[in-house]
Amino acid sequence: MKKMFYISLGCLTFGLGTIGIFLPILPTAIFYILTAFFWMRSSDYLYTKFIKSSYYQKYIQESIVEKKITPLGRVKLFTTLFVVFAIPCVIVRNPFMTITLAIVFLLHLIGLNLYFNKKNAIPTKEPIE
Repeated sequence: MKKMFYISLGCLTFGLGTIGIFLPILPTAIFYILTAFFWMRSSDYLYTKFIKSSYYQKYIQESIVEKKITPLGRVKLFTTLFVVFAIPCVIVRNPFMTITLAIVFLLHLIGLNLYFNKKNAIPTKEPIE
């Protein structure tokens, strides 16, 4: 029962992540990470097939793990974040909420820039004695 539940949730998050490729409001990466999590817990076959797929390689492996995000990719990421944080500010006119969301957005900008600018550590060889 638990296995089928995880497979179903994995299918749902995979579908939402794939839709997110075409709709900038839906975040593709987080849904694909959730897909990998659910399928890893339920089906080795689905998990292996998913992490070898071009979707996973492009949106998770290259951009998040290897930090190979293009400047245009960053612009799209930050624009999407801005839109997602701006929608509640426009709909609900609450100064406290607007200030809070602005602070969270700025923290996202700083944190993500630090993450993507940080170079991957190159493993060093130990000296042979």
